[in-house]
Formats: sequence, structure tokens, C-alpha cells
Amino acid sequence: MDIPIFPLSEAPKPREEVRIEALDVALYRDRMRVLVHVRVTPFMERPNLLIVVRDESDRLVGELNVIETMHNDMEFTLHLRGVNDPTGWYTAEADLFYETRNPPLDSRVEAFEIPAFAPDEDEL
Repeated sequence: MDIPIFPLSEAPKPREEVRIEALDVALYRDRMRVLVHVRVTPFMERPNLLIVVRDESDRLVGELNVIETMHNDMEFTLHLRGVNDPTGWYTAEADLFYETRNPPLDSRVEAFEIPAFAPDEDEL
């Protein structure tokens, strides 16, 4: 008889089956930092991630490299660089890869807006 250690949906997968399952963005009260939550498929081999934030002009304003993560559910704080007034639309993009990022094994993009004032709810 087999007794599974993990539920079947959470059993570690080989690299070709690993995907980004969620990419969520939340704002900090100061509007100059964003909390990025990334969840990937449970994995057998540790993947790499590249997370970038771009403004509405497609200018890079935040970047983070994660090398061989040990966790499949992660949160990171990215500081917006070179931005005087953060008001506007942005995109957060996460690429999942192993040896090379070109092309990535999986990619996810999430658009978000930083309002002209700090939101009252769901803020950090």
C-alpha cells in the first residue's frame, strides 16, 4: 500500500512541469515599495526567478534575482528606483527558469496601479 507524503496536487514535480501558479502585488503605505508574492509548483529541482517591475513607459524601476529558491511560496519587497512620484500604472513580471532564461520555462505578468494617495484598505 502507498501512503503519500504530500497530497497529489502538492507532490514535487520535475522541472518541465514547474510553473508560476500565482503572482500578486500589494502596495506599501509609502507607495515607493511593493510586496510581490510568487507561488510556483512544488519542485524536485530548485528553479531560478527573475522579477522585474516596469512603469507605464516600460522603464525598469525594480528588479530581483532569486537563485535556486528552496521555497515554492515566496514574498519579496521591491523598492521603486528612480521614481519621484510613483502615481501611475506598472507591471510586475516573473520569469521562471533553470540554466538559461532565454526562453524562460514560464512567465507571468501582473498589472497594478499606484494611486495618487495611499489606499486605506489592503495596504501594508
